[in-house]
Amino acid sequence: MDVERARHLRDKERGLNRPHTMSPQPGTRKHRELRFSKIRPGQIEQVFELLSGLDGLTVEPGSVPNGISVWYEITDYTMQGLEAALIDQGFHLSNTLYCKMVRALVYFVEETQLRNMRQPERLIKKSHEVYSKAWEQHPHGDHDDTPVELRQDK
Repeated sequence: MDVERARHLRDKERGLNRPHTMSPQPGTRKHRELRFSKIRPGQIEQVFELLSGLDGLTVEPGSVPNGISVWYEITDYTMQGLEAALIDQGFHLSNTLYCKMVRALVYFVEETQLRNMRQPERLIKKSHEVYSKAWEQHPHGDHDDTPVELRQDK
């Protein structure tokens, strides 16, 4: 049995619903894992204490020793915002290639979801009317400027 499978079984036994941070998470509630550098071992406890004081943010120990799991509403927090605030406080994030790639993907996904949530809904049923009116006013090859009386065959 590999380590990830053992953690999954442990969490299931404890009743923790801990989906993988890269699994699809529909809706606005997100579960992410913040991973920190192993150079400063005491920072995990400090980060845990700091983040536990924030409203709307659930913090638990991570699935790896140098990580912390957080749950939040995307309208309140983003992973990029949390990590930027922690870096400003002097904490050091993990800089492995895997962590950098996950970060970039999560930043993009959350930014896109927030941008889509701010957009007004399109009126799908009326969109064809808008395009039809625009087409009628647009000069194209099917339009003949000759008056009707001159176009009739006699």
